[in-house]
Amino acid sequence: MTIGVKRGRSVTLKLIQNRTLHLDGRIHPDFGAVEATLRNQLGSHPGGAAVCVYHRGECVVDLWGGYKDDEGTLWTQDTMAPSFSTTKGVAATLLHIYADRGLIDYDARVADYWPEFGQAGKEEITVRQVLSHQSGLYHIRQMVDHVDRLLDWKYMIRAIEQTTPVHPPGTRTGYHGLTFGFLVGEIIQRVTRKKFSQLVQKEIANPLKLDGLFIGTPEHEIARAAKLIFPASIKRMAQTSLGSKLEVGASRLSQLLQRLGVDSDLSSIFDALAPRGVSDFDFGSPESLRVAIPAANGLFTARSLAKMYALLANGGEFEGVRLLSEKSLARATTLQKPTGKLSVIPFDMRWRLGYHGVATTRGFPRQAFGHFGFGGSGAWADPAQELSVALIVNSGMGSPFGDLRTASIGGAALACAKARSRSAGLLGEPMDLATI
Repeated sequence: MTIGVKRGRSVTLKLIQNRTLHLDGRIHPDFGAVEATLRNQLGSHPGGAAVCVYHRGECVVDLWGGYKDDEGTLWTQDTMAPSFSTTKGVAATLLHIYADRGLIDYDARVADYWPEFGQAGKEEITVRQVLSHQSGLYHIRQMVDHVDRLLDWKYMIRAIEQTTPVHPPGTRTGYHGLTFGFLVGEIIQRVTRKKFSQLVQKEIANPLKLDGLFIGTPEHEIARAAKLIFPASIKRMAQTSLGSKLEVGASRLSQLLQRLGVDSDLSSIFDALAPRGVSDFDFGSPESLRVAIPAANGLFTARSLAKMYALLANGGEFEGVRLLSEKSLARATTLQKPTGKLSVIPFDMRWRLGYHGVATTRGFPRQAFGHFGFGGSGAWADPAQELSVALIVNSGMGSPFGDLRTASIGGAALACAKARSRSAGLLGEPMDLATI
């Protein structure tokens, strides 16, 4: 049936309502593979999920299903999910808006905007190095005594100001798993003299009329949040000393590999991602969601993420709203020069300025960029296909940069978009094929 008309084009969408599986929403028939993929995922994982896809300016997938907690509360149309590192892509987009206005220069020193930053070997670190994870400031475990410090913005800023880079800036690429957001966020706050969480609303959510995009969530919106559900095996692991044993083992293995001439830094994973007490820290609690942790605690709908990335896939403009010029967007999404030496994540993430490359089960689209998160969420844009994809979930583990669910949803959406473009005679750019 015809559900609506968007930008002068009739969009044929199929209504989905399957209460046994609980999958609701609407989908264009050309994107049936996305529905099938989400069904399989909901059937094999606890909790719930939502997927949204835009293609050539149209919302072609808007699905949600499963459960927002472990008590069987249905996931609804307005449910949001804590999305971990997917948050970084939103934070980076906000910085690019101010760079587009000439308020931030990627090659300027961070200390030019944030004078107290310019000490302890950080004097020459540039904004570009921060955005491409080359500043050497990922070692949060050495900066703070407990993970609860993440809830105190001022404390985190002082800790970063006083710390020394773990390696000379620009000599390694090391994923700034938790510090990235405070670095980017404080640069923005120094330039604007306004609160980061308010700027997300003013510059992104409000202009695009997004239904759920928060980093530092107002009290009245927190009831919409899905509860994070982790496997029982992970909960048991958190109650043992296995984590510390793994850290010691990683450090010893790293030392052995270095003696053998292999450039490895496995212990950096713990330095960047495991501040003390992290196994007991609830990123999805109301206390956590109320404050801004711009690398890790965004609360989003898939609909909002997909629409923001639809704008990025369309040259910085969408439905009459322009947030970035095409020139600025091109600069922000240009592949950055790799350092050749890697810490934290032992493979090349194909970093842009705050975004990484995109892996799907149908390959690696060359122009695609976005950010995935721990637990399985993720969102990205592919300008070559005029495509944006977003997935939010509340259960599972995955990795700090998504899991197979992210890749599978992305692969299904990419294949459908390419098939749709071929049928319309609109072939996109070539892609590097690979199987994950």
